[in-house]
Amino acid sequence: MAFCTGLIVANIYYCQPLVILIAKDFNLTETDAGRITYLTQIGYALGLFLLVPLGDMFERKKQILVITGLAILALLVAAVSHTFFVLEIASVLIGGCSIVPQLILPLAANLSTDENRGANIGMIMSGLLVGILASRAVSGSIGFWLGWRAVYYMAAGICGLLILLMAKRFPQSYPAFKGTYKELMRSMFSYIKTQPALRETSIINFLAFAIISAFWTTMVLFLANPPFNFQTLQIGLFGIAGAAGALAAPLVGKLSDGNNPRKNLMIGFILQIISIALFYFTGSHLYLFVIGIVLIDIGQQAIHVTNQTRIYTLIPEARNRLNTIFMSVSFIGASCGSALGLWLWDQGGWALFCYGMTGIIVLNILIYQFYGRKNK
Repeated sequence: MAFCTGLIVANIYYCQPLVILIAKDFNLTETDAGRITYLTQIGYALGLFLLVPLGDMFERKKQILVITGLAILALLVAAVSHTFFVLEIASVLIGGCSIVPQLILPLAANLSTDENRGANIGMIMSGLLVGILASRAVSGSIGFWLGWRAVYYMAAGICGLLILLMAKRFPQSYPAFKGTYKELMRSMFSYIKTQPALRETSIINFLAFAIISAFWTTMVLFLANPPFNFQTLQIGLFGIAGAAGALAAPLVGKLSDGNNPRKNLMIGFILQIISIALFYFTGSHLYLFVIGIVLIDIGQQAIHVTNQTRIYTLIPEARNRLNTIFMSVSFIGASCGSALGLWLWDQGGWALFCYGMTGIIVLNILIYQFYGRKNK
């Protein structure tokens, strides 16, 4: 499950190091070409909202296989697109059909005991994070040598192989919900009203995803411009620096099985603040930048794995719907973060970007404190 999750989630992030190549191919500015990053995330949020709840209604394994098949078609459309408008549409579809990890996670939660659920989720999240990080390095390298279209052809081939693997290895899982799709969707909104922990985790994740997404989108422009002037191949390799976040995910998951997982959130906020400070003072010292990447990814995992473990303990029979709310809000935050990062870069460069991200972290800490007081 961790292996498949990592390779499928990579579909969302392949485009980030390719922005410069796509801009040249379609004769666009880098900022305009960067739209595909948040369009992919918007598509992911739509897929989460419309498709993931069906995991509480239909057999999960079949749903996973069908949606992965649709992802192959979307990736092929991107690979053969000859106008940027078609690529934008394909990007939305790629995002919408790459929600399979959010079907795998509730499936894993259902197969886990209360004692090891957090650890298992952390293990799968490790696979997910490795996929995110490796996707940037792989797409940057392949894009540099073979062109950006080759990346999408490769991704379609990988998904084809994964369908065979998942069909053979994944267990069947039949949900208990017997109502209609309308009733299924209506029930989600009742959970928003009645579950304060769901509201807290979703809001905090919205802002955390905005920060991490803004960073990975904007850092491409930062490294492609003076004083670095890096090419796509070099920029993609920076994704490897975040591998420490993948190593941290299982540990965070185990800690989230304890009595007070909210403490992990504050650790995540502190790591984010330190990382933004390192980014601000990077100048021409890339070692500060690399340390910042490691810390921001560990901080992101501390926040995300902790929050995801918390929501899976709320209503076991509604895990797909709870995950839908949680992850839809998270990736709306990611798409907003990408757009915000590009805007801050246009308005004031890297310094303004760092100021903006610091403000979001402070806002997240205030929200954390607000819910902490309410829960006392």
